[in-house]
Amino acid sequence: MDDVRRRLDQDLNTAASRLRQLGWAVAVDGLSGAIGENCPFADELDGIQASESREIGFATRELLLERVNRLSVALDRLDEGQYGGCVECGEPISPARLRAVPEVQACVRCQDRLERLGPSRSWTRAMSSDDGQSE
Repeated sequence: MDDVRRRLDQDLNTAASRLRQLGWAVAVDGLSGAIGENCPFADELDGIQASESREIGFATRELLLERVNRLSVALDRLDEGQYGGCVECGEPISPARLRAVPEVQACVRCQDRLERLGPSRSWTRAMSSDDGQSE
């Protein structure tokens, strides 16, 4: 389990570091004003490109935030002795799946169902409950 903890910590630190980098870029961009305000050669295309760049940055930041949250939950599950078990069916998650995506919380079968049908009530409760147990 030490290798798992190391991997989760490393992935969490990497995602958090990238998030900090994006946060700094957004803060600097926010201070500089919109393209075109101070540049006489800016045109509509410059504004569109700037907007697109900001939207990509926001989407990337959102994905990183979600990953940081999933990694934090995985570390909590590891501390509670629940890491590696599917939050939906309770069966063990395959080691290959955990190596590929260490923060995963559902086995392949349940993940497929979640993606097709949406999260079940038990998974939603597992994510929000204090004890992390699904019903």
